[in-house]
This record gives sequence, C-alpha cells and structure tokens, in this order.
Amino acid sequence: MELESKGDEFFMRQAITEARKAFSEGEVPIGAVVVSDGRVVGRGHNLVERLHDPTAHAEMQAITAAAASLGGKYLTDCTLYVTVEPCPMCAGACGWSQVARIVYGASDPKRGYTTIGERLLHPRTQVTPGILADECGALVSDFFRTLRR
Repeated sequence: MELESKGDEFFMRQAITEARKAFSEGEVPIGAVVVSDGRVVGRGHNLVERLHDPTAHAEMQAITAAAASLGGKYLTDCTLYVTVEPCPMCAGACGWSQVARIVYGASDPKRGYTTIGERLLHPRTQVTPGILADECGALVSDFFRTLRR
C-alpha cells in the first residue's frame, strides 16, 4: 500500500499541474491524467470557459485523449487521477469507458458524484479518495477567493 500511495501522489501531482494550467487560463482549476502501465496516456484540465462547453471538464478531456492514445473506447486497465471528486457527468463517462480505478484529491460535497451514488461508475471501478486533498482543495478555494475580490 505504501508503494501504491507514492505512485498515486506522483500522478496526482501531474493532475495538479494540469489544474494550475486551468487556473492560469481563468478556468476552475481541476486537472486530470489517465495512466496506463505506469505512463500518462491522457491529460486534461477544465476548458469550459474557453470552449463555451459545459461538458469540457478535465476528466472528459483526459478520457478523450486516453481513448485516442490507446485506440479504443474502454480504459479497463487505466487509472484516472483527478484533483477534485468527479461530477455525475464525469463519473458516468468513467462508467461508460470502464475506467479501472479513480483516484481523486478533494471531495466535492455539493456537486460530486457521491451525492447521487456510486452506481454511476462501472461495478469493477475502484476508488481512492483523498490523495493530496489539501493541496487540491486549496487550488479551488484560492481560485474562487480571487473571483470574489
């Protein structure tokens, strides 16, 4: 477990790098990476404002990139690392793509998928919450604090 936790932190830091890109672009700072066999096969950060697209969430960007990279719609051997708990839409996309594992940082008690239920995910998907949660949550808090100034 200790070794897996170290790997989770490594890839979560890459998702945090994506979230910082979103922050610098005026997007809600959420970032995601998809990992297969120890390598990143998809990256993404929120592009909702830039694309004027409410579905352009970090997870959707990363899943689309991973599917293109791997040449198929199923991500059965992949882990999605995302800085904030996926929303129901993104959890549904994870379910349809059969992501093997989801690792997220900060919980989202208002809009996270767990407000609806875990049945949105594929039955075999494993979830690991809370990896670098404070750092991930601080990015979002800082972003909204700057908007209120």
